[in-house]
Amino acid sequence: MNAGAISWLIVQTFWVGGIWLLQFLVMPALIKLGLAPLLIDDLMDTLKPLLVGLAACCAVLQAVVLIAASGLPSLWRDIRGQLLLTVLLMAVGYFAVHWLELQAPRWQLFNYMVLAFCGLLLVLQPVPAKSGG
Repeated sequence: MNAGAISWLIVQTFWVGGIWLLQFLVMPALIKLGLAPLLIDDLMDTLKPLLVGLAACCAVLQAVVLIAASGLPSLWRDIRGQLLLTVLLMAVGYFAVHWLELQAPRWQLFNYMVLAFCGLLLVLQPVPAKSGG
């Protein structure tokens, strides 16, 4: 394995694992503990933007690895590149709602869940390998 493949796997573990962990393990555990709903909402309002930002940064790094391994056209021709572009668009949409101070929590939840499922699909794809020598 080369450095690009290793970094692909590490950043993918961070952002995909973080998103799934928060949404499907930490949040239900906090609810089950009986914490106040406003406290849980406040925690999620703080942690979700951090994870979306992490996902965007990691997707950029993964896109660089994919381009280095397969060339620029792989960004829109390869399923991995399409998933990474979708992740970036969803992150931009999430933060656009946040920065414009629109009251659209369902849109942000939709963006977050699309990030989670794109990450899951990306995990199922092979790691990009440099073609040639």
